[in-house]
Amino acid sequence: MARYYRPDTLAEALAIRAEKVITVLAGGTDIVPARTARAGWGDMSRTDILDVSRLQELRGIDETADGYRFGALTTWTELRRAALPAAFAGWQAAAKDVGGRQVQNRGTIAGNLCTASPAGDGIPCLLSLDAAVELTSAGGVRTVPVGDFVTGYRTTALRADELVTAVVVPRPAEGAVGAFAKLGARRYLVISIAMAAGVIAVGEDGRIRSAALAVGACSARAQRLLRLEAALVGVPAGAAVSAVEPELLDELTPIDDIRASGDYRRAAALTLVRDIVGGLAGDGERRVA
Repeated sequence: MARYYRPDTLAEALAIRAEKVITVLAGGTDIVPARTARAGWGDMSRTDILDVSRLQELRGIDETADGYRFGALTTWTELRRAALPAAFAGWQAAAKDVGGRQVQNRGTIAGNLCTASPAGDGIPCLLSLDAAVELTSAGGVRTVPVGDFVTGYRTTALRADELVTAVVVPRPAEGAVGAFAKLGARRYLVISIAMAAGVIAVGEDGRIRSAALAVGACSARAQRLLRLEAALVGVPAGAAVSAVEPELLDELTPIDDIRASGDYRRAAALTLVRDIVGGLAGDGERRVA
């Protein structure tokens, strides 16, 4: 019979984590449906559960000397309601699109990261914010950039003795603004066909000073568009959309599946990125609803 652990302190949780092969449970919005689905197909196997929902050390959104620290148990609703700089607008917009209201009230930002789905709404936003993941074990704390934490399709760099304790974001550039857009078969409660996130700062001279852009659901893991970012720096804001050439999204490797073909995903990603860039640079024309 599987055991269920619900410790009150991080130290207790880390001791359990170090000793056992165990499934970590926070909001349960991924684990519970997945377990139910397996049971429906006759797989009744169970692992021990480590419920971290009582750990106050994993809660809270705090401004630090270097940026912002989001406790791992921060829910999508808490993120959406937080008073944050404009650079976080994309991540907060994604928080409105994650599942339904019940999922937003229970689901956590760390759970979304650890699931490491290519279609995880929050991951492109974190890439565009240069975010990192704080990983804690009984032996200490290490910080890993989100781009290195998500290693592939539903795989991460999280060790068997570690817990995600926070997401940390450096202080955004002055004037930076974020945005998020996704395309799915319907508006809510849908796995995305493609999604894009960006953070752009325009200087007083009207030229793009910095750009960070990422696309999800078009590769085994969300991808930063480094070539496009470099191409946009110094471009007049009014000409930014024209600088988004298809070949600058060649990092993407979209697949054919039940939701869309790879070619459709690539075209959708290009349009979403152009929407993001145009909106953040001052061109309000939208090409995708």
